[in-house]
Amino acid sequence: MREELYRPLGLDRTVTKDASKARRIRSRVLLGLSGAALLGGSLASVLLQPDFAPPLAPAPVAIVAKVEAPAAPKGPTIVRPSEGGGVTIADGDGVIRQSEGLDSVQTGSVRVLEPGSLRQSPSFAHLPEDALLEGSAFGRLPVRAGDGRRPLDVYAGAPARAGGTRVAIVVGGLGISQTGTQKAVQNLPPGVTLAFAAAGNSLDRWMQAARRNGHELLLQAPMEPFGYPQVSPGEHTQTVASAESGNFDALHWAMGRLTNYVGVMNFMGARFNSDPRALEPFLGELSRRGLLYLDDGTSPRSVSRDVAVAGSTPFASSDLVLDEDRTSDAIARQLDTLERIARAKGTAIGVASAFDTTIASIARWAKEAEARGIEIVPISALAYDPETRG
Repeated sequence: MREELYRPLGLDRTVTKDASKARRIRSRVLLGLSGAALLGGSLASVLLQPDFAPPLAPAPVAIVAKVEAPAAPKGPTIVRPSEGGGVTIADGDGVIRQSEGLDSVQTGSVRVLEPGSLRQSPSFAHLPEDALLEGSAFGRLPVRAGDGRRPLDVYAGAPARAGGTRVAIVVGGLGISQTGTQKAVQNLPPGVTLAFAAAGNSLDRWMQAARRNGHELLLQAPMEPFGYPQVSPGEHTQTVASAESGNFDALHWAMGRLTNYVGVMNFMGARFNSDPRALEPFLGELSRRGLLYLDDGTSPRSVSRDVAVAGSTPFASSDLVLDEDRTSDAIARQLDTLERIARAKGTAIGVASAFDTTIASIARWAKEAEARGIEIVPISALAYDPETRG
């Protein structure tokens, strides 16, 4: 009875047997054409039609071109000095290879790192990093990189060794006298920080020479003194009034004169350093760009330290001017005083100018002080830095 219910209407058993035979034949054919069925698909659709149904028209075959997905943008090429004198190159796609130098690196983005630090390798310290610069009407200005690195991080000098008595010496006025600048760059030990006057000459050439010799750099920006404009540090002075109004054209002019520096140091500026209404936006601008501020310590009325700490701006202040009296004996006495301050506090900062006698005195003292356990460190090593990083 069940067979009668499920038997197709109008068909007898003979027809059903023929249909079964037809199916077995199609199965054999299908096995032989399995490879073709995978590629085409239309023949298989005909063979698999229901019993005695008229064959369907071949299904249309869509021809689809293989479209490669666009390659993901590569990260910057990382270049690290290798012990053999060449470099290790890690491309953005993770491929690592060795090279004798950078000539074989074909890339628009190269970061040179010192192991364990954000600092540039000394081998490439004279080269400005594009990621830390932005274009302006005043030239290329320092700025934080997109990944958060600051000029203060990348252009910092060699870090201090653990422990010990540390002294930072900043020699300013470089770029004004070509002879004095050459002597400072060549004769002072690498730990001495060099400050370039914005009004100097051939600053890019001297910057490269100083960085090749291991020096950390500062920019000296003209700032308003008491008695201005009768007493003036020169053209492009950053005034109290302009800073209060948020106008930093003078500062930006100075910044555009040099690259590869970790911060700004005042040139004159006693009036400016005594006014918190001017200092707050000024130091905020430096902090925004990833720079420190060094107060030369010449004004007892300065409030720069308090404003810098309140605004989380990297900051340092000098303990002593070394060459107010430019005689060799007077400078030697000041250097001895600086050493006593350092032994009492653990650290000390002195500032001086690039006079021949000053340079010779500092170079001579530095050799003797090293033998007494004094370490000369760059200014960034002794600065207050609320964003301290490795």
